[in-house]
Amino acid sequence: MKKKNIGMIVVVVLLVIAVSTYVKQQIAKDRELEINESLLGKAMDLNYKQTGLRKGDTPPDFTLTTMDGKEVTLSDYKGKKVILNFWASWCPPCKAEMPHMQKYYDKKAEEQNFEILAVNLTSEEKSNRLIEKFLQSYGITFPVPLDEKGNIALKYQVITIPSTFILNTDGQIEHSIIGPMNEDLLETYVEGIN
Repeated sequence: MKKKNIGMIVVVVLLVIAVSTYVKQQIAKDRELEINESLLGKAMDLNYKQTGLRKGDTPPDFTLTTMDGKEVTLSDYKGKKVILNFWASWCPPCKAEMPHMQKYYDKKAEEQNFEILAVNLTSEEKSNRLIEKFLQSYGITFPVPLDEKGNIALKYQVITIPSTFILNTDGQIEHSIIGPMNEDLLETYVEGIN
């Protein structure tokens, strides 16, 4: 009789532990989702506050290599609007923003004559495999140049990620944004420029 009671107590304790662990995991996931969603749409346009690159500036040109070995040169995109985004795979706001960027790209890139260049801060990553896994999991199809030494982020004075520069068709900065963006914000920033 005592063995049955002890066995039942052990089963109940294990069940309580399993349920409480599951509940804690769900609460943590919900909290992360709430944080990510609350960050979306709260990007800050710093055109009048920043001390570095400003509206009307021509940003530094660069040539970087993508994951698949293709070279990307910023000045080659003159004549198109460019969404120049700086990000890392470990950054929660970047994770929240990336699906919105891909949806906007799929829907409007051709119609609104823009390209997204999502510069990965590779010098801040643990491995290229994590970057590749990130891109696959989000189905990213726009170019992702790798800033392997962090030189481009330094030239652009990127401190907080995600950071985004919206360039007009002349290759000049129209907007500088810190923080994640959603499709509506992207459209607002891109639609009204030449």
